[in-house]
Amino acid sequence: MTTKPKYSFIVPAYNEEANINILHNRIEAIMKKISDSWEIIFINDGSKDNTLHLLKELVNKSKKVKYIDFSRNFGHQAALSAGLKHANGEAIISLDCDLQDPPETILLMINKWKEGFHIVYARRQNFRKDSLLKKIGSKIYYRLMGQFTKIKIPKNVGDFRLVDKKVLLEVNQMSEHSRYLRGMVAWTGFKHTFIDYHRPDREKGVSNYTLGKLAKLGMDGVFNFSMLPLRLGFVLGFISIISGFGLLTYQVFDVVLNDAYYHLYKWLVVILFILMGFMFMLFWVLGEYIGKIYDDVRQRPLYVINEMKNF
Repeated sequence: MTTKPKYSFIVPAYNEEANINILHNRIEAIMKKISDSWEIIFINDGSKDNTLHLLKELVNKSKKVKYIDFSRNFGHQAALSAGLKHANGEAIISLDCDLQDPPETILLMINKWKEGFHIVYARRQNFRKDSLLKKIGSKIYYRLMGQFTKIKIPKNVGDFRLVDKKVLLEVNQMSEHSRYLRGMVAWTGFKHTFIDYHRPDREKGVSNYTLGKLAKLGMDGVFNFSMLPLRLGFVLGFISIISGFGLLTYQVFDVVLNDAYYHLYKWLVVILFILMGFMFMLFWVLGEYIGKIYDDVRQRPLYVINEMKNF
């Protein structure tokens, strides 16, 4: 009879051949300091390099190492979801494979969990060598999310966290297709705390989180946990109406007091263009919400597994 591990590590990997073995060795060295059992689940998210081959070598050497191989690239949130679904530990730690989530922080997170916290977030205290656009965008995004969501999503935290088994059970019951695990974990409302750390820059390989992927993740967060985009329609409509009445008032007074003459079509063209811009923005917002509903209604699987080892 196989004994269930106390700790589960969830590690999505996409083209991470340079970091797989290093991360495994660092986690193994850390876990030797405590006597409890553990497992590490790698999710190969359609890698095109040697990642899968290295994972096969690892599972042949150790029963603690398991992997899930996707049929293609389904994305970071889908990979995390697959790992969470198959985790058996009492405490589950998710982290990236690029070594920017330092494994040495894990022991601090475990200590907080033992104190009774159900969620332990690793909170970044520094910015990496990202572009200025990413830094500014991140600050604006978290401020908006903090102001306009019904739940409080912690700032400066990613998917590097520890969750208790009871949190895992709740998250695994959530069936939405557009996954934003940062919000889903926070939504559960369990007792949480933070471990602050300095995030190092990537040493090997290249980042797979392009600006487009970050934008998609951000939109998933906004559309899944906030009604702000829909409420923008009211704000933009109100501004448009006030602007229209202001312009009309100005024209009336200018005609009455100054004998001014206006070609009305000039003003109408400008106003119509402004209104059309607002309308197209609102159509886009509605389309995003309808698209997410459509994804859920189709009930397609979040990912397709090609192979699983050591489960």
